[in-house]
Amino acid sequence: MTGAMVELVQTDPEQAELIRNLYQFYAYESSDWEQEDVEVDGRFYIHDAHLARYWREPQWSANLILVDGFIAGFLLIEQSELPGLEALELADLFILKKYRRLGIGRALATQVLMSGEHAWLVRFYQQDETAGAFWRAVLDDLPRPVNAIEPDDDGQLLTFLVTPTTH
Repeated sequence: MTGAMVELVQTDPEQAELIRNLYQFYAYESSDWEQEDVEVDGRFYIHDAHLARYWREPQWSANLILVDGFIAGFLLIEQSELPGLEALELADLFILKKYRRLGIGRALATQVLMSGEHAWLVRFYQQDETAGAFWRAVLDDLPRPVNAIEPDDDGQLLTFLVTPTTH
């Protein structure tokens, strides 16, 4: 990674519009394989009630990624809602193109997945080749146990459970 200063900053509800705006770029990049169209206002659909949960629900958070003080992307974290699974989920990680291929996303993902003594879920769509390559590289180098699991909620999602190491 470069010598840039990288920060992960948790947002508050007053920054919801900022996250909403950045999410448009994320939706645009996945629109080719998700086959989504823009709404009549020219924007991709965002489920506002779900977005609001990042500032209401325990263990949910919407975080900005800053590089040298500039917005470089976002990271959304959720409490997993898969039945019988107690884990946090790295729901969405997005890095603006200017900041890609510098190791920022990989370093942040590794840092987050190694934090705490809880399990983490990583999920991505099979069709998203870029995400697949990224997450496989991150998970292959992670010094924690990583297991593929197959929940019944969405057959298009590849799901990995990262568990804490036992001492």
